[in-house]
Amino acid sequence: MSTKTVEFDPFSRDFFDDPYDTYADLREHAPCYYSEQYDFYALSRFDDVVAGHRDHATFSSTHGQTYEQLKSGEPAQMGSIIAMDPPEHTRYRKLVSRSFTPRSIGNYEGLVREIISGYLDPLMGRRQFDILEEFAAPFPVEIISTILGVPPEDRQQIRHWTDAMLHREEGSAMGSQAAAEAGMAQGMYLFQLSQQKRAEPADDMISALIEAQVETDSGDLTHLDDAEIAGLGTLLAAAGSETVTKLVGNAMVLFHRHPDQWAMVLDDPSVLGTAVEEILRYWAPSQYQGRYSMVDSEWHGVTIPQHKPVFLITGAANRDPRRYDDPDKFDITRDPGLAVGLGHGLHVCLGAALARLESRVAIEEIARRWPAFEVNEEGLRRVQMSNVAGYSSVPITVS
Repeated sequence: MSTKTVEFDPFSRDFFDDPYDTYADLREHAPCYYSEQYDFYALSRFDDVVAGHRDHATFSSTHGQTYEQLKSGEPAQMGSIIAMDPPEHTRYRKLVSRSFTPRSIGNYEGLVREIISGYLDPLMGRRQFDILEEFAAPFPVEIISTILGVPPEDRQQIRHWTDAMLHREEGSAMGSQAAAEAGMAQGMYLFQLSQQKRAEPADDMISALIEAQVETDSGDLTHLDDAEIAGLGTLLAAAGSETVTKLVGNAMVLFHRHPDQWAMVLDDPSVLGTAVEEILRYWAPSQYQGRYSMVDSEWHGVTIPQHKPVFLITGAANRDPRRYDDPDKFDITRDPGLAVGLGHGLHVCLGAALARLESRVAIEEIARRWPAFEVNEEGLRRVQMSNVAGYSSVPITVS
């Protein structure tokens, strides 16, 4: 094991801006990293991250995902499948996943393209605009909220609550009071919406969840209550808005910096399938996933004790030269192989197929309208969020 000192602070400005040099140091010199400052462990090599995602007996999700949840040592009180292990997780995921199969998602392409066009068309005729603030931020939550059954006038509020929930001040490991209040407000809103749907069901996912039945530990069938539906809704709304927003914003910056790759998209839009996978690999919107160590385990000569927070750093795994040839090269023709850009294992992103569809259509529609564009690099702004990476502002000029 190398004696080089490596510092990894996931709440620092360096992490929010560009963690990839630090990731390289972690993989080479501290593949099982311990933070004395925050008392967490982190795995960064591809094979270790994949193994960690597959081993829920060692690395549990029941204590939540964020540092403050994991650090408390208490099981998460979230009522959401993101904080469940099997067999409970298996039952609940089966209930929801039928709406997110690739075949089911294919039925949404017309809706996706309509909403995307509805945000892009008003930008036609302008030479300068912020493709993140005016397009990539608002359209994904519009799509997932429509599917859930959120009324049109409330859909963007879901995004604002989610942004506030995930925001972290530089250097602060804990969420603010504003973040907690936003989480409570969103949960209460979805709880009340579930109650409303019970009285007035509609053709939407929340109404379908109300009607669905889930198997209990004893084998009996029961319905979800409003708190459980609100928990599922919060997860789907947050994941359905943040992931695609960051992916599309990242795509615009990457294609600006790699015009040869953009030329390939313009020449043959069918490459967008693998292009989306490469964007996810190169700049993963979710940089790490939190777990709670249930038993002692040894990694590269370091013991992770039980009852400790553990970060599985997919952002580092995606650049591991043990897995990828020339991993720091952005190449949209790359075979994605086993992709972990949207997580892996039991908790792989539930809406992964929808996220891929939205991202492909969004980039395709941008390319059709504006084959020539430039990003104003000086105007780029990044988010400061718990485990989410990407831009909050991407100003562009089109011709």
